[in-house]
Amino acid sequence: MEVSQKRAILIKNLYLSKQYSARRLLSELPDKGLKFGSIDSLLTRIRKSGTIVRLPRQRQTAFSA
Repeated sequence: MEVSQKRAILIKNLYLSKQYSARRLLSELPDKGLKFGSIDSLLTRIRKSGTIVRLPRQRQTAFSA
């Protein structure tokens, strides 16, 4: 299940301010229908880039000789 923009902002704020884990977020938001994997991937994205939006892939360019 994809996380909506509003829920993603809420999850980001809880993670950054209170250091909630994915399991803690599942217990805090049980009626939202979220899955552990979707929350975990969102938290991984927040840890790596600091944002909740998907960043474009960095493509490697071939060097000409």
